[in-house]
Amino acid sequence: MKIDSGKKVRTVSGENIVIMQAAGMADMTQVVALNASAMELYNALKEREFTDEDVVQTLLDIYDVDEPTARRDAAEWVGQMRKEGLIVA
Repeated sequence: MKIDSGKKVRTVSGENIVIMQAAGMADMTQVVALNASAMELYNALKEREFTDEDVVQTLLDIYDVDEPTARRDAAEWVGQMRKEGLIVA
């Protein structure tokens, strides 16, 4: 999987956000905010292909967490990023 390079993070008023414009006539702008840990993962993985295991290892490298916690958090991050359309297959 890979982070969608067509979507860029911007910092607005101290918040890291991704603004996505939907195609079509209606204004369907979507804003996704990334908290500090989501941003750490985003920055660490944004320019390469990665696996679920890479996300787990990145969390273990950055934070003082045990492996079960890293696995749970990695699955949650990947799931949310996919749901928001920020990760492509």
